[in-house]
Amino acid sequence: MPQPWTYRHASREYRAFLDDLKARMNLESDNMAYTALDGVFHVFRRRVTAEEGLRFASVLPSVPRAIFVAGWQPEVPPAPWASRDDLIREAQALRPNHNLTPDTCVESVAWALRRAIRGPEWESALAALPPEARAFWRVEVADPSELEPGIR
Repeated sequence: MPQPWTYRHASREYRAFLDDLKARMNLESDNMAYTALDGVFHVFRRRVTAEEGLRFASVLPSVPRAIFVAGWQPEVPPAPWASRDDLIREAQALRPNHNLTPDTCVESVAWALRRAIRGPEWESALAALPPEARAFWRVEVADPSELEPGIR
């Protein structure tokens, strides 16, 4: 079997994803975008079981997948879901002295991930999640072509 595309082109794929994320959040640096991504991933994975989180992570591009699982303590029971505003504040609280994550962080990460993941894979991953988790990643756009993959 040949290498999966996401492994063979990990750097190129991550660069396109990070550029999408920075542009969507109007951030200036890769570090700012990484912190926002990491914060959003922390918030999400705190609220799902290990099985749910790993099933979701399996469709992520390779570098975001690694970021998603890095430092995760899956033995900790899931926290309850909260309001969207509370989830955003939680993402913004990660590394607070270096965090310029905007209020649009959850929607922006979802949008960038959706552009990086083929539609059927994204839909399959979401279908396996509980309703609150699916709502967390909901992406709504006026023009569906906006979600076409940036590379591939």
